[in-house]
Amino acid sequence: MTQHRKRNKSLGLAELIAIALGGMVGGGIFTILGISVSLIGTLTPFAIIIGGLIASLAAYSYVKLGLHYKDEGATYSFFKRTYPESNFSASVIGWFIIFGYISTLALYAYTFSSYAISSTDFADNIWIRKSVAVGVIGVFTLINIWSVNGMGKIEDLMVYTKLVILSIISVVLMYHGTTDFGSFIENMALDLENSNFFSILIVASLTFVAFEGFQLVINAVNEMSNPEKNIPRAIYSAITLAILIYVVISLGALFAIPTEEIIKNKEFALAAGAGNVLGKLGTNLVIFGAILATSSAISGTIFGSSRQMSVIAKDGYFPKVLSIRKNNSPQNAIIAMALISSFLILIGGLELILEFGSVTFLLVSLLMAIANFKIRKRTNSSTLLTMLSIAGLSIGGILILYYELTNNWEQMLAIVLLYMLLALGAWWFSKTKKEMQHNN
Repeated sequence: MTQHRKRNKSLGLAELIAIALGGMVGGGIFTILGISVSLIGTLTPFAIIIGGLIASLAAYSYVKLGLHYKDEGATYSFFKRTYPESNFSASVIGWFIIFGYISTLALYAYTFSSYAISSTDFADNIWIRKSVAVGVIGVFTLINIWSVNGMGKIEDLMVYTKLVILSIISVVLMYHGTTDFGSFIENMALDLENSNFFSILIVASLTFVAFEGFQLVINAVNEMSNPEKNIPRAIYSAITLAILIYVVISLGALFAIPTEEIIKNKEFALAAGAGNVLGKLGTNLVIFGAILATSSAISGTIFGSSRQMSVIAKDGYFPKVLSIRKNNSPQNAIIAMALISSFLILIGGLELILEFGSVTFLLVSLLMAIANFKIRKRTNSSTLLTMLSIAGLSIGGILILYYELTNNWEQMLAIVLLYMLLALGAWWFSKTKKEMQHNN
């Protein structure tokens, strides 16, 4: 029994920060630049900071609810326990959050494979790319099944190494860039004249997905030491570090790479810019950083989301087989996450899935803020901060929907249909559970 308890408390502050950063600094770091620069140019760092502040407001309610409930079911369990009267609401939020994680897991794996084979002869072979993506999910599935502590140590190594590499590359790009500080300030003043605060807020809302991942810390509550101190420390530290690394990387790109090149190359812009300044070594360093970034995101997402899936299945809203654990590890849920995300990779449509994930996590964060407001006295939460969180997340959600509606209404329609299908599955399981409760 003592050994079992020791295993459960094997994750310290460093591992928890790494899990959160692993979930945040993944594919988003390489995709937000192109969209942001195309909309607001050199004002991108300001939008990133505002996006980080929105994420911090969302994190406030997660921290308060996490400390109050101490439940590894996290988002799902917080909502279920705050609103215990509705089976359907618990089921639907469970389905939404898990499929949101599955979509980001598929995206991270696909981004990993894109970089991993980018300098080979197979770079344009779609099936090689998909095979590598499925393979990397398989590797981190095995690592998560093998050992919680082993996963934590590997996550530490990947996350902190990638932060060092990407920071060094960004500083070198700023130092050797084609744009000097004076010209950069002039460009910023020009972009400020041509842009408005509304467009900056839209970009800030779009960058919210790049901060998604801090919730994964709470999924590890049964495997961490001193959750009262480590949950808030890990989450706020991870968001602060993510803001810093995103700002440094955006500045490095803006100083060294022409804006039209950033817009054209998007996620490969940093690699192309590093190649122009540092040659092949620079390109390889960025590719290595990207592989580490996506690897740690895959590992952290599998770890946290599988525990949440197991809790939801135990309550009867997913098949019961997914709730089975071995040595406290939800191995069936881990395998299920891997299989479904691999299926999504094989059938394609990842851009749609990414947008679905973005909207889902912002919506779910809003629901968490509303739940925290309801029990703010029990969670000892500030009414002002909780209301600011609700307002900030509501505005962010409206701005993302506005952006989708004006830029790609067909994709927005597809997202709505996907929500309807998931809601149907959630309804069927909640109905089945209600019938079983009535029969008993």
